[in-house]
Amino acid sequence: MTIGPNPPPDPASGEAPESLVSGTGPLVNWLFVDLNSYFASVEQDARPELRGHPVAVVPMMADTTVCIAASYEAKAHGVKTGTVVADARRLCPGIVLVEARHELYVDYHHRIVEAVESCLPVTAVLSIDEMACRLMGRERPLLAAMELGRQVKLRILESVGPMMRSSVGLATNRYLAKVASDMEKPDGLVALPLDILPEALRQLTLRDLPGIGAKTEKRLNDKGIRTMEQLLALDIDQAAELWGSVWGARLGHWLRGEDFDMAETEHLKSISHQHVLGPDMRTAEKAWAVAHKLLHKAAMRLRSGGLWASSIGLAIGFAGLNGERGPVSNFGVPTRGWKGEIRLSECQDNQTLIAALSRLWASRPSGAQYDHPYFIGVHLNGLVPDRLHSLNLFDGTEDEQSRARLLSTMDQINNKYGMSTLAPATMLTAYKAAPTRIAFHSIPELF
Repeated sequence: MTIGPNPPPDPASGEAPESLVSGTGPLVNWLFVDLNSYFASVEQDARPELRGHPVAVVPMMADTTVCIAASYEAKAHGVKTGTVVADARRLCPGIVLVEARHELYVDYHHRIVEAVESCLPVTAVLSIDEMACRLMGRERPLLAAMELGRQVKLRILESVGPMMRSSVGLATNRYLAKVASDMEKPDGLVALPLDILPEALRQLTLRDLPGIGAKTEKRLNDKGIRTMEQLLALDIDQAAELWGSVWGARLGHWLRGEDFDMAETEHLKSISHQHVLGPDMRTAEKAWAVAHKLLHKAAMRLRSGGLWASSIGLAIGFAGLNGERGPVSNFGVPTRGWKGEIRLSECQDNQTLIAALSRLWASRPSGAQYDHPYFIGVHLNGLVPDRLHSLNLFDGTEDEQSRARLLSTMDQINNKYGMSTLAPATMLTAYKAAPTRIAFHSIPELF
């Protein structure tokens, strides 16, 4: 029930229906681009000797870590994102492991955005391998939109590299365009116009919808919703009640093909960055430097999104001795964990956030069993957008305004020349020994 690269011909003439050409037929509003197996594809494009071979990208060369991306040759053997490296070697004995190179992935990202923009403007960069384009005027008729999708895919291959295959989705709203891009991989081109939408969605499973993971699926199942047919039968009020939040109502509208500006109704609720420390970094001094770096990254994201934090959290995993009994981390490390959180007056400046992080760091547990931190996580929570931010007594002072201008200038310089261009001296240790890692839903400009 999906429309692929070749629209159905008119029975009488053998040509595409005039209704599609004239714009009187189905219309779509969004074109969504999703790069296939992005990190692995970049490595295969940059290193021709890897083409045709099973490849997995890993954060570090260790059997206890996990694959953060797998090529389609590796996926054919059951290797996927999140597969432990030791299991990947067992599933695919010939797999080639490649340590992640974030600078390379960001460079390719910018080249891909440039390639897409040579065909039509990019409205939103959603992650390092996903972007969405709003269609306007003569771009909206289905046939014209399909042709634009083909042009985008071809331009990426020609301008960026022959291994950079992409899947393009077309629909009346951005959410459904994302759904369409996931329906045919690799190298797909799928449209979900309104006239086929209900029937096409019935062919999917609940887990095919972005935002519905294993936990949400189980919760829906417990409430009697096990199929797309049952989900689509709900009205908007029932969907909102089912989720217990505005998300359910939004999903109900989106699944009916309705389009509205998502930016006006949603924003990030939290920002977090984590890092697993290598064995030589598992000291208090080096772990603090990494925590400081993670906060610097989170604060830049906070300001770039026009957000304010209401609390800050710190999580630390402490490595135990080999042979010690107790919990074991996903990386095979005997561990004990600790976390703390401090409430804040809504803020986004480094000075306030660093002071709060320092208080959390000072409150961490002490003793011989806590001498070897192996994991650091920094979280900014309770985020509030600019339009809802409540001014405090000091927001209008000259010092605060000067500090805001300084932070804005620093962020612009770091975004242009690299995150370590202007940074606190306490982070130098972290930059030397803890390289930045790319998250799937990161903001590439901040790296």
